[in-house]
Amino acid sequence: MRHRKAKFLLNRFTSWRKATLVSLAKNLLIHQSIRTTLGKAQAARPFADKLIALARDNSLAAKRQAYKILGDHKLVSLLFNDIALRFTNRIGGYTRIFRLGQRRGDNAQLVILELTEIKKKERKKPKKEKEKEKEIKAQEAKKPEEIKERPIEEKKPEAQVAVKEKPPIIKKPSRKFLEGLRKIFKKGRDSL
Repeated sequence: MRHRKAKFLLNRFTSWRKATLVSLAKNLLIHQSIRTTLGKAQAARPFADKLIALARDNSLAAKRQAYKILGDHKLVSLLFNDIALRFTNRIGGYTRIFRLGQRRGDNAQLVILELTEIKKKERKKPKKEKEKEKEIKAQEAKKPEEIKERPIEEKKPEAQVAVKEKPPIIKKPSRKFLEGLRKIFKKGRDSL
């Protein structure tokens, strides 16, 4: 008898189900937030929580167990050195699920599975902005405080030249192939 042996079967063989859960956990650790179906998210959530709990232990045995599951040294180091440090003050609840709505094709419930402590990525500045900032700092460092105030430059009024504007050219919209069919099958939230 199989009393009290409930688990998310996900309509897969055992090995396929394990591979699916490992893949979901890996992607969750890499991207910190993934979009999937409700059933898969509910199955992967305790799996990911156990990995983070292992990482909080931070022992060699825990690292070996995590490597046995994840199979990637870089991912294990990311888990133990970065992700586990975010959850030092938290006893449980390392992941959360946000419901998004129904998927159009098969009406499956879509959700976002994400870590509760997400590291925000800083926007990288382009090289030009970095160079300008360095130049400004260098100029400010060279000048004494008295010279920092710049005199206001007077702008000379420019002669205005009258230019005749051409009337805008109105183009007829091009008729796309199967445009009529798209209107028939178009739904309010997304299109084909």
